[in-house]
Amino acid sequence: MSTETSPTERYLAVQRSDDFVLLRRKVRRFIFPMTAAFFLWYALYVLMSAYARDFMSIKIVGNINVALVFGLLQFLSTFLIAWYYSRYAARELDPLADKVAADMEREGVR
Repeated sequence: MSTETSPTERYLAVQRSDDFVLLRRKVRRFIFPMTAAFFLWYALYVLMSAYARDFMSIKIVGNINVALVFGLLQFLSTFLIAWYYSRYAARELDPLADKVAADMEREGVR
């Protein structure tokens, strides 16, 4: 019987490591609130379009109405979230992920 640990056991050890647990916590701390906020923002747009037609049809400038502005803000918010995530990942997640990867390499987990 070999005393060498199996790849599965090594992966499980990495998964239980403090750095990996912290990495998962930081990912979840960003992803879940941002997903909920975006979903609520999108649901507001859909509900307002369905049930507040008078408000959504208010003209702002020329033929541009509130519904069009809300729709464009959906695109803008998507890009802003992606930009913010890339900054957050570069600052908070990538260094920690690199450390976990380096620990895996040092332990021989592939």
